[in-house]
Amino acid sequence: MTFPSQRPRRLRTTPAMRRLTAETRLAPAELILPAFIREGLTEPNPITSMPGVVQHTTDTLKRAAAEAVELGLGGIMLFGIPETRDAEGSASLDPDGVLNKAIRAVRAEVGDDLVIMSDVCLDEFTDHGHCGVLDGDGYVDNDRTVEIYARMAVAQADAGAHMLGPSGMMDGQIAAIRSALDSAGHGNTSVIAYAAKYASAFYGPFREAVDSQLKGDRRTYQMDARNRTEALREVELDLAEGADIVMVKPAMSYLDIVADVAAMSPVPVAAYQISGEYAMIEAAAANGWIDRRAAITEAVLGIRRAGAHMVLTYWAAELAGWLRES
Repeated sequence: MTFPSQRPRRLRTTPAMRRLTAETRLAPAELILPAFIREGLTEPNPITSMPGVVQHTTDTLKRAAAEAVELGLGGIMLFGIPETRDAEGSASLDPDGVLNKAIRAVRAEVGDDLVIMSDVCLDEFTDHGHCGVLDGDGYVDNDRTVEIYARMAVAQADAGAHMLGPSGMMDGQIAAIRSALDSAGHGNTSVIAYAAKYASAFYGPFREAVDSQLKGDRRTYQMDARNRTEALREVELDLAEGADIVMVKPAMSYLDIVADVAAMSPVPVAAYQISGEYAMIEAAAANGWIDRRAAITEAVLGIRRAGAHMVLTYWAAELAGWLRES
């Protein structure tokens, strides 16, 4: 029998054959663990909408960072939740504020064995929950916000962050941060730009994770889900301003954007598998509707297959453990 002459199934006959011919592979070093620390906690606080994820104390955060090193993860992205908020997000600049203290603690714990990343944004620190300061009309003031971001970046670099993640989608934020870092003697501190960050319904559980005070939405600064080519413009601007890595967020509903950015970017591309993606899979698995481990692995593989060089995922540690087993 000669028909058909092409039989791709030959390369799927056994697990060993499928491993040999796999086009996309996962490795722990490609995974980044987002982690939350909340000021004033004496015990880790579970996040109900994200089963298995907690708001850390300093001690539990240090243990999570040490575990990340043992597992071979690429990095950890830190988010801080202060006890006191105000309209300007002043706690973000305090050297002894929750996030800057956490950076110092993690750096002391793991040194240079893990890339320590930190969130440069005001949403956790403002009493209105927006990513920047507001003008008299309640509109986020881009340029005043960028000035604060630059100061935040220097404070976080002073604390020991290797890489800074400005996530507010303010125009010009990368250039301002790069200039401030260089002027402060932090020329080796890198910047991972949230270059194409969309206003998404899938951020819901994150609001609980950071105890968000947001009223309204962020659609005047985060991107419109209907836009595709605009993402490339945003990426090009961040590249021109000095971004060392560019990121697409969210990942799941924006794999076309991940692929577009990967095709044109001269620097590594990251994608953030966000809280809603995590929560949906966990909920479906808890109901017995899907195979949890298989679904998690497939979801992260899909992001890598689209072109992301690295993935921020709340399953980073667990997935890395599975990869080590196999």
